[in-house]
Parts: sequence; structure tokens; C-alpha cells
Amino acid sequence: MDYWKIDKELVKRVADNSRLKLTDEEIAKFTKQLSDILSTFKKLDEVNTKDVKPSFHPQEMKNVLRDDKAEEWEWEPLANTKHKENKYFKGPKIV
Repeated sequence: MDYWKIDKELVKRVADNSRLKLTDEEIAKFTKQLSDILSTFKKLDEVNTKDVKPSFHPQEMKNVLRDDKAEEWEWEPLANTKHKENKYFKGPKIV
């Protein structure tokens, strides 16, 4: 598999596109860091995965929630307020 080559010009171009103003020292530092990261990922290509099924999650995903069941709920939301009228909160008049 062909990979990008990380060089100073690529880092400068990405920084310009990101509107980042990098010093020459930062460009050199990021060039080395990105090259190291890319070479580490290249090592993954060497792993034999011929008989390994793809894994999209490290653990089995299953639904642990119960089914919803409609139930009557006995709750009066206005029970603790004296600012009510019929089934509504009563607020101050706006003039």
C-alpha cells in the first residue's frame, strides 16, 4: 500500500490551510512526529489478519434496555405551587 510522505512542505501546506502560523522549529518537530505516527501505522499492515473477522466494537453490543410499556402515571405537577389556575401555571401579567 502506498503512503504519503510526510515532509516539511506537506506540514506547511496543512498549516496554511488550517490558518496556523508555525515557526520553522514547530514545522520540523511536527514533521518528525507525523512521520513517526505514520510509520507506526505502517507496521499494522504487516499483521496477518487473513482468518480474523472484522471487529467494529471491542465488546459485543446488545440492548440492555427494557421494552417500553405505557402506564398511567399519577402525578400532579402543580401540586406544590400556589401560582396556578386550572391546569396551568399562573404568571404575572405582562403589559
